[in-house]
Amino acid sequence: MSSSSSPSPSSSRAQSQIQSPPYPSAAKISDSQCYPQYTASLKCLEEFNADKSKCQQHFDVYKECKKKEREARLERNRSRSFFS
Repeated sequence: MSSSSSPSPSSSRAQSQIQSPPYPSAAKISDSQCYPQYTASLKCLEEFNADKSKCQQHFDVYKECKKKEREARLERNRSRSFFS
């Protein structure tokens, strides 16, 4: 029969759910230039059993990276503005 050669609607839906990130921001952070700093922060938390005080340097580096990333994005948007 031909029904075995084509996936059922429910299996197609399950495959699309598997391919999508578990939450919306997951796709964005992995595209960020700051992703290595982000993962280093998480690894530090895992290593020190969520003791945030031991990972402060990682947090600061990540925060600075995000600040620079945001400033660069704002500058790009400023240069594209129709009103300036």
